[in-house]
Amino acid sequence: MKAIITARAHDYLIDQLKQRGYDVQYLPNITYDQLSMMIGDVTGLVVTTRIKIDREILVKANSLKWIGRLGSGMELIDLDYAMARGIRCESSPEGNRNAVGEHCLGLLLNLMNHITSSFQEVKLGNWLRAENTATELKEKTVGIIGYGNTGSAFASLLKPFCVTVLAYDKYKFGFGGDYIKEASIEQIWRYADVVSFHVPLTTDTHHMADEHFFSSLKQRPYFLNTSRGSVTKLADLISALKNKWIAGAALDVLENEKLEAYSATENEQLAWLSDQPNVIITPHIAGYSHEAFYRMAKVLIEKLFP
Repeated sequence: MKAIITARAHDYLIDQLKQRGYDVQYLPNITYDQLSMMIGDVTGLVVTTRIKIDREILVKANSLKWIGRLGSGMELIDLDYAMARGIRCESSPEGNRNAVGEHCLGLLLNLMNHITSSFQEVKLGNWLRAENTATELKEKTVGIIGYGNTGSAFASLLKPFCVTVLAYDKYKFGFGGDYIKEASIEQIWRYADVVSFHVPLTTDTHHMADEHFFSSLKQRPYFLNTSRGSVTKLADLISALKNKWIAGAALDVLENEKLEAYSATENEQLAWLSDQPNVIITPHIAGYSHEAFYRMAKVLIEKLFP
């Protein structure tokens, strides 16, 4: 049996696969074309968001029995075709949900307390106190869109701040209790002081945060997206900031994360956002922690080989 690991993975994953009799090829820099040439006799495949596992690759995967996704989100895998071929597909969002939750909380506190922006001012020799008056998170209303692994992890970290969480999930019901209230998207628009996205990328969620969404917000909330870049229409986010429909934005994901391939318009958008004191952008690292690196591997092994 042969298994290919197509992205950076913890040694635990490699060791556990070897113990189960697999010839493990650890190829974290493999390209789509290279994988397409090698996939014919592969039994197991471990992926992240680096490579799209589409029908063209799966057609060549004559021996493939399973695909393991490190982390959450299966949008790069043709699940329908894979399942029709009898290929088992498992993900491991339980492994990095806490890392995403902590990163999200860090981004929010950073924005509300002007941490990054005031540090940039200090580096320029400016000691501005009144101009950097903070807004406290305590007793605010936080809207969470998508109440799966990461949405619920973020919500659990908010409890000590005595907030009210309004959580909207199109597919889940009956999860509310205590400070967490099940809500409609309209209630989030009306009441939320913070809006945080935790949804998978689907046809329904693509550009869900668009001009209509931003213009519907009543409390001028802080906006967070640690899910997928294409959930937010970047041009409309910029308009929302310019129109002061939101107080600030923190993004861990962008529509296009290949900065070296940016168009002139994309470069202009990123430059404008980077110049705003009420914007923070991190390079899709919310789910990356030393602990999550191990836990994702452990969860995946437990699911694939119960």
